Order: sequence, then structure tokens, then C-alpha cells
Amino acid sequence: METRSEAAAASAGAAPSLLPPVFRAIVSTVVPAATELDGEAWLEVERLVIDSLQQRPRALQRRLRLFLTLVQWLPALRYGRPFTSLDDERRARVLARLRDHSIDLIRVGFWGVRTLALLGYYGRDAAARAIGYRPRHDGWDAFRP
Repeated sequence: METRSEAAAASAGAAPSLLPPVFRAIVSTVVPAATELDGEAWLEVERLVIDSLQQRPRALQRRLRLFLTLVQWLPALRYGRPFTSLDDERRARVLARLRDHSIDLIRVGFWGVRTLALLGYYGRDAAARAIGYRPRHDGWDAFRP
């Protein structure tokens, strides 16, 4: 059965999201260039993240879902709206508060989600080409005399 967000995405011509909408909002805040991605590129971002998460323990996957829920609804206490409804400046402020939070577990959650956002965006072939990343099979040995 199609969810409300998938139906809205389909009617807008966008590809349905594989992860909660808050993840796309976080990626777009961490990597502002992500706002230019089309539906297929977003699916590639999400597939990279999901592939990475499938290699992790189920407990970690549950904590990630919980943290994404926290990111989505915590701003409602301060701004009266969830994270996905905030403007870019407020989203950046929310993420900065999480990054600098006094509770270690919240900071760890922020850095984990940020890492996934960067993995998803820069792990795409198009992004790698755009930044000139060309991996070599011989790794660092390629640069040794």
C-alpha cells in the first residue's frame, strides 16, 4: 500500500522516497547542492545509505530510526513545526544544536546521520566525477615512488 508521502511524490513527478522525508531534509541541509538532485539521483542517495545500513546490526538501525524521529519532531518544541517544515536557516540551527549537544549520544547520532548524508551524496557516480574523484585499485600505493 502506498503511503501518503509516496502518493504526494508520485503526483508531483518525483520518485518515492525509500527513507523518511526527514532524511532528505537533513541531506539538503548538510549538502546544500543536494537541493538540485532529481528523483533518480535521490533514489541513488537513498540506496547507497540503505546498502550501508543493511550491513549494520538491527539495534543500530532501530536507533537511527529513533534519531530521525527525534530530528523530525524536536523542532516542534521550539518552532511549533517539524524539521521538514522549517526553512533552511532554522534547519541548520537545529542540526548545529544537535552537533554541539551536551549529551554524547545525541552528538553521536548527529555525526552518524551527517556521515550517512555525505556518503549518500558524494558516493554517487555523478558526484564523484564532479569533484574529480577517481579511485585506483592500488590505493595509496599509486602515489608512492
